[in-house]
Amino acid sequence: MNQHTTDLARRAFLRRAALTGVAGAAAPWALNLSLMGEAAAATLPGDYKALVCVFLYGGNDQGNTLVPVDPTNHATYAGIRTSIAIPRSDLLATALTPTLALPGSLQYALAPQLAPLKTLWDAGKLAVQLNVGPLIQPTTLEQYRAASVPLPPKLFSHNDQQSVWQSDLPEGATSGWGGRMGDLVLSGNGGSVFTCVSVTGNAVYLAGQTAVQYQVSTSGAVAINGVTRSLYGSATAQAALRTLVTAPSTQLLQDDYARIARRSIDAEGQVSAALARVPTLATPFNTANPLAMQLQMVARMIAARADFGTKRQVFMVSLGGFDLHDLLLDRHPGLLTNVAEALGSFYRATVELGVADQVTAFTASDFGRTMVGNGDGSDHGWGSHHFVLGGAVKGQRYYGSAPQVALRGPEDVGQGRLLPSTAVDQYGATLARWLGVSESDIPAVVPGIGNFNSRDLGYF
Repeated sequence: MNQHTTDLARRAFLRRAALTGVAGAAAPWALNLSLMGEAAAATLPGDYKALVCVFLYGGNDQGNTLVPVDPTNHATYAGIRTSIAIPRSDLLATALTPTLALPGSLQYALAPQLAPLKTLWDAGKLAVQLNVGPLIQPTTLEQYRAASVPLPPKLFSHNDQQSVWQSDLPEGATSGWGGRMGDLVLSGNGGSVFTCVSVTGNAVYLAGQTAVQYQVSTSGAVAINGVTRSLYGSATAQAALRTLVTAPSTQLLQDDYARIARRSIDAEGQVSAALARVPTLATPFNTANPLAMQLQMVARMIAARADFGTKRQVFMVSLGGFDLHDLLLDRHPGLLTNVAEALGSFYRATVELGVADQVTAFTASDFGRTMVGNGDGSDHGWGSHHFVLGGAVKGQRYYGSAPQVALRGPEDVGQGRLLPSTAVDQYGATLARWLGVSESDIPAVVPGIGNFNSRDLGYF
């Protein structure tokens, strides 16, 4: 079969998968049995996998998240960061010992508030991806300075880089690489409406071409109150409103609105009933931690996967507040405490549910920060370090290239902003492959992957 024929066959399959998506949206219990043979090629009976994107809005400061702790590199770090450096004595308890040492005696420690993650690192369940960020193609510092290669648009801008990270396309894109994974696994899910699930509101990361993100709150499904409970004390008024908003129409837009309303009402009923049947998790989650409560809901949705008929899911949660141009030492520790506490509880919940090997969580953010401080904070950067967590992860390891701890080093595009050595495309491709996306379909998820030699970073 030539490439043209292969592409046509794949597109034909995706069109049929899209029809299943429409059926699932209108009636979440529907299964298009004509697709079961093709779905079986990607999923085995009882098979399940989920990816969870933990997005840190505002641009997490990687310099005070993963900190050089060996004497030589910490002294350099402290000389660069001056008033915002973490003392070495505070880092010794969270120093990381990898299974493969970094070159040049470089040793990192986690910020003290990330101590719960050290336990997961030591258990081999947590890995660190070094210096990852948006790239169009592999880029050297000389090429960056000469502007001799294409660069991601509007670097160092929050909105633009959030969109670039989540979509792997320029700002304004209407689909994200999580949603595009959803497009490709949609047909294997009985309840296709629950393929891409957000607990953090609307996000381009989960938007697909055919997969539509389903949004829940930390309390569960979001109900249309007037049609799910008594309206003004009247069951008659409730029924009338339901009829009004769900009745088919010959008017195209009105009919589409009614179809979406029916889907929302049906999905809310299914989610509420399924979550009510899920036993209370023994794993504690801090109710004062917003990220922990989002991840608790993800764990509950995973626990209800049999009711939803889902074999592959992509989730998104988030935490804001990381744009710390000032008060870094005051505010960043609390944010990292929330991250560590939430991820620790979530991993333990996956163990409790018996799916630790089937669920992978990973962090992402707008960008990293400058190593040079601006007084008591740091400014917008580019490359950053991120965590990958799960039972299937080959943890206690660093992936990618460690940037030199130096000003005007080989990765410094100015003020200690890191030129990424690993691309978001490679990050996304590795995660997509683990979820079950075929090698031939990886470019549909991360379109720029063809510009990079390495398509699998080796986490799994």
